[in-house]
Amino acid sequence: MLPLNPAIASTFRPPVMEARRWLEGVTFPPERPLINVSQAAPVDPPPEALRRAIAEASLERADAHLYGPVLGRTDLREAVAAEWTQAYGAPVSPAQVAITQGCNQAFCAAIATLAGAGDEVILPAPWYFNHRMWLDMQGVTTVPLQCGPGMIPSPEDARALITPRTRAIVLVTPNNPTGAEYPAGILAAFRDLAREAGIALILDETYRDFDSRQGAPHDLFSDPDWGDTLIQLYSFSKAYRLTGHRVGALVASEARMIEVEKFLDTVAICTGQLGQIGAAWGMANLRQWLAAERDEILGRRAAMIAGMERLPGWTLKCCGAYFAWVEHPFAAPSDQIARRLVEGAGVLMLPGTMFMPEGDSEAERHLRIAFANVDAAGIGALIDRLARFQG
Repeated sequence: MLPLNPAIASTFRPPVMEARRWLEGVTFPPERPLINVSQAAPVDPPPEALRRAIAEASLERADAHLYGPVLGRTDLREAVAAEWTQAYGAPVSPAQVAITQGCNQAFCAAIATLAGAGDEVILPAPWYFNHRMWLDMQGVTTVPLQCGPGMIPSPEDARALITPRTRAIVLVTPNNPTGAEYPAGILAAFRDLAREAGIALILDETYRDFDSRQGAPHDLFSDPDWGDTLIQLYSFSKAYRLTGHRVGALVASEARMIEVEKFLDTVAICTGQLGQIGAAWGMANLRQWLAAERDEILGRRAAMIAGMERLPGWTLKCCGAYFAWVEHPFAAPSDQIARRLVEGAGVLMLPGTMFMPEGDSEAERHLRIAFANVDAAGIGALIDRLARFQG
């Protein structure tokens, strides 16, 4: 038998793929089709104008089919820097931007420059499972940070977890899986803690375009020395439905980019050119379209909150961006409930056990509902099915 890397073997199988296997052999009648709230990714293609821009680039631009700069196309890096400067009210330069193959790769690149086997990284629990998987595969120890009221982690609780082996604290806002929008003051306190400890603050803002708040969600870039502590991650997949093109971004100091370039050159050489061209075109032309997308998602969020209010026994712990984090009323643990929901209610969602440490009692009480791909009527149908479900 061929050797197996024990670090790869030690982590769990991809949760979304695991959940899809629960559908095998199950028939969903026409009057009760599957409601899939398991994955936080757009299921529709990009708007037609964006698809046409990509198609034209494929036909007319030779560079769309060649290797590009390892850190990303110049025009896209410039567009990100300009938009970030405006959105956050503080200067960000193109040299501080790297374009990656999705936000997952941005996270992998950040960790690769910060931590090695035997080091530690603090993740609020519940966490985004791919973050935990990458740490496992690198031999980096995940240190869980329990969240408090509103599913917001505490900087003081994090302080107690820092050891000489700690290399970073990772925050996701709006959060996956809970939907929590972290207050600016909390983010500033985590930045101060990270700076005091000499570690990184990795801030994943994949869902920033669907934050319910007006204006900049934080002022971390206003700190002239932000690059000494902060690494920010972003995804174009959610904003412009470019999931299949895999385009993300990493924003960090110019010094950090030297190390990021080494990683990216080794694992991919460069992000796909057509996806980058599409992302740049979207940033230049789809501002109003994206605003309408945000309004639609916020409307679905309101429908989710209203629906949970009429669902006996269930408790909505948090709701925002694409997600609702809910407590179920049944005696069985959430991994069993999630599987029973497939046949018993025609609903596919992920259990809390996929987002928290093994054996955590809170994980067994909770489920994640990724509602962004379900319209208001569909959310109403989801609530009706959950109300009838007996566990």
